[in-house]
Amino acid sequence: MMADTYKPYVSGITSYIDLNKRALEKAGHEVYVFTFGDLDYKDDEPRVIRNPGLPLADTGFYLSLRYKTAAKKLLQTMDVVHVHHPFLSGRLAISYCRPAQIPVVFTNHTRYDLYAQARLPLMPEEVSHSLLQAYMPDFCEEMDLVISPSRGMEKILRQYGVESHIEVVPNGADLTSFHEAKPLARAEFGYKDDDILLVYAGRIAPEKNLRFLIQAFAGVSQIIPNAYLLIIGSGQKEHVEEVKPVPNEFGVQDRVRFTGLVPYHQLPSYLAMCDIFVTASVTEVHPFSVIEAMGTGLPIMGIDSPGVGDSVTDGETGLLATEAIASFTAKLTYLCLNRDLQKKFGAAARKASEQFSIERTTRIMLKHYTRLTQNTKPIKRKLDERLMEILEEFLK
Repeated sequence: MMADTYKPYVSGITSYIDLNKRALEKAGHEVYVFTFGDLDYKDDEPRVIRNPGLPLADTGFYLSLRYKTAAKKLLQTMDVVHVHHPFLSGRLAISYCRPAQIPVVFTNHTRYDLYAQARLPLMPEEVSHSLLQAYMPDFCEEMDLVISPSRGMEKILRQYGVESHIEVVPNGADLTSFHEAKPLARAEFGYKDDDILLVYAGRIAPEKNLRFLIQAFAGVSQIIPNAYLLIIGSGQKEHVEEVKPVPNEFGVQDRVRFTGLVPYHQLPSYLAMCDIFVTASVTEVHPFSVIEAMGTGLPIMGIDSPGVGDSVTDGETGLLATEAIASFTAKLTYLCLNRDLQKKFGAAARKASEQFSIERTTRIMLKHYTRLTQNTKPIKRKLDERLMEILEEFLK
């Protein structure tokens, strides 16, 4: 597994790698993670290879254009390399693995167009889209296999101009603890049994659209006096500081609670304590948080967009609205007022979550890995790859 960042950074991609690594190791395989930065971090798992990198503020990401020589040589002994970020790790995978005739898999986890707009608001949408159209088709053509976690993301890749074959394989989740979750006692948080408790779990980041979510909740709270919103998670300090005052702006500071980051093993119990999982993000590709909430038996309230729209069936496992405050607030209010519908959607959501179990998705990925190791043919090295190798020798 090659990634631009790994633990202790918390993200859907980090969770994906961690879960799949453990599932593959349980099946008897050896899995290495090659990443950058956090050289002093003490990993609680074997075979994590960290390379030096320049930290990009407090984003959790590091800038680096090469691996240490020992790491490169180790990488070139792998049977399959699976890339999870297309820019830094992706380019290194092409440079290092093609000469060694190692098949390379790429999973596109991120809506890079919307991510760029959220993180770089001054960049025009047309510019970010054009950059992706210039980069992604050629990059995907270099891959032996391109994976999309959802049909919606597959369509987005096609809009980027990607013509390569794409396999749709959902991101698996370890749902056992969520299926068996025991709720925390509401009284410990000052809530009553008949309160309507909404929960968001995930990173606090611009692309998560939390201002929109809090504004919609403020509309709900005007109609439903016993509705509360629990926001679980953390993020970059600057973004957390931007979001925390938002409830005050809408006059719901007494109805919104920020828990900060909670230990992952406690998350199922937090979710099980609540009534409805809410998200206003439109940048998801295959949202772990939504699938885990479904596994806990919560109905989902979200926005109809790739990722969330691929995971939630409107009118069956939850409700989907347009990205308009009036639409989202109206549907969320309706769901809050209908306890029977909450139970019906929640039961259906729990059953639907089974298709995303890590056991099922690992079996699918293993079939792809096996096929690639048997069928991949040697690829003629390009001039820029040979020049890069010469440069690396010079930089030793």
